[in-house]
Amino acid sequence: METIESINWLKQNNAYEPAKNISAQLKKIFVPCLAVQNEKILIMGDTGFENKNISAVLSGGYYLAAESLNLNAKLVLQGVKAVGMRADDDLIESLAELKENNILFINMSDKIGSIDPLGKSFRKMCQAKNHKFISSLSLGDLDNSHVNEIIKAIDVNYKTMHAKHEEVKKILDNAEELHIKTKAGTDLYYNIKGSLSKCADGNYTKPGEGGNLPAGEVYIPPNGKRVDGTVVIDASSRNHSHTTIIKKPITLKIEEGMITEMNGGDEAKELEKTLNWAANKAKHPNTVRRIGEFGIGLNPNAKIIGSTVIDEKVLGTAHIGIGSNYWFGGDIFTIIHLDQIFRDPEIYVDGKLLKVS
Repeated sequence: METIESINWLKQNNAYEPAKNISAQLKKIFVPCLAVQNEKILIMGDTGFENKNISAVLSGGYYLAAESLNLNAKLVLQGVKAVGMRADDDLIESLAELKENNILFINMSDKIGSIDPLGKSFRKMCQAKNHKFISSLSLGDLDNSHVNEIIKAIDVNYKTMHAKHEEVKKILDNAEELHIKTKAGTDLYYNIKGSLSKCADGNYTKPGEGGNLPAGEVYIPPNGKRVDGTVVIDASSRNHSHTTIIKKPITLKIEEGMITEMNGGDEAKELEKTLNWAANKAKHPNTVRRIGEFGIGLNPNAKIIGSTVIDEKVLGTAHIGIGSNYWFGGDIFTIIHLDQIFRDPEIYVDGKLLKVS
């Protein structure tokens, strides 16, 4: 659905007024996050599920914010897409029509879908065409009551956010080893010698770059397989189809960068099921249980609500990513990347406690 049809859909499905209500806060991100000038803006979302169409509300909010700023914006809503599905023709055609140096928003209940013939990777397409982008995926687990919590996490002081991320990044980029501990039982050694960290800090002002909103994460791949110890996941867990808020913690034993043992309740069973599914699908099944990421949440306005794109940003949490990390400097190529979030970490960088608040 292109703009007029998408706006009509919002109105007919009681999503237009909620979008209008959040548009004032969303206006605030166009300059500090994107350094907007006269670019074309393409906003892509989907229609979500019953009482779970935050992706549509957020997309509509960005469109109305851009319109109020007299920006050249287009809104495209499509059906919900999962892994392996193709994006709708309207979305693919809208992307194809754009030349270089524009701004893209994607807000999806699950995935954007395949965008062939434009390429296999949305991120690589943006890099090739120098598009700035903002993404919020896997929003479909949240009912509509959570929209204001998402907006609160987006409506932050980005100058302060950028400074804190740069401070943490500098420390990690010059370090060799992390030791992460929690009272719940995490005791993990994670070698980062030679690795460089990435910031999802909301500063997406350079052509070809982009990232999440809500922002608030510094993350880094390990030095190969040099990850050992125990991680207790007690906040939220991403599996193949959902993000689950933890009721009974998941305990992961990790040896030489590989998950060798998993214990817990229903959440652990769902994660195990996902890893088995991925191993059956993957070209190299031994890669799906590797640890590919350690990340630190830095957003003071975010809280755990059951969507990874928000949960992993919460100040006072950290997370590990299971699976692929090639797109941020790692050596793991596989079909999954599953973030597992835990609370109240003590993070020691080369023996010194890292202070992030």
